[in-house]
Amino acid sequence: MTMLGYPTLGDIVVANPAAARVLETLGLDYCCHGDHTLDEACAAAGLDVEQVAEQIADLRQGGDASWAELELPELAKHIEGSHHAYLHAELPLLDALAAKVAGVHGERHPELREVARLVSEIRTELDPHLMKEERILFPAIEAMFAGQTEFPFGTVANPIRMMEIEHDQCGELLDQLRATSKDYAVPDDGCASYRSLYERLEALEYDLHIHIHKENHVLFPQAIAYANA
Repeated sequence: MTMLGYPTLGDIVVANPAAARVLETLGLDYCCHGDHTLDEACAAAGLDVEQVAEQIADLRQGGDASWAELELPELAKHIEGSHHAYLHAELPLLDALAAKVAGVHGERHPELREVARLVSEIRTELDPHLMKEERILFPAIEAMFAGQTEFPFGTVANPIRMMEIEHDQCGELLDQLRATSKDYAVPDDGCASYRSLYERLEALEYDLHIHIHKENHVLFPQAIAYANA
């Protein structure tokens, strides 16, 4: 089975969340570059689009896609209550764990110092980003849905544009983190903390990809369309 008129990566994951794992494995970016069609993304990555399309089309429906049907205020609350809550809890712990593992294993594995620096930078970038969404953008979306038309910052398209830029920056840091860690490969002399760090960083990457995907390809375009209606 193949796909005709290849959809965008973002639309593929909205239709079947299980496809996210396949795209992750193939290195196809469905969050920050989810507006690329499957054939465009495969061409850039040197992949056979027909084979990838068949792999995706043969997937069973999996994962929760019900969030895509939520109205704008509920979708914002869903993102904050799941992805934001996860980041608020996990980032401080990962920051401390990365520093600890770099301190113990950094002499034998100097790349861990860069891993720790990148984790700290991701936290530094995301903390104010989450705050701006929770205190400015998400309340504005809720107010807009309730009938408000004017905001101090203009339309919701203005903060959304900034959020998308920051998403791109976060995506670049995640790419650097994966490259520095050699795809989160734990060496033979890695301890339990080392293994835990890399497993949790890979989980963080996946959750952030899904998080950004929900905002970039569902919440944000729907909010802009609603504002322009």
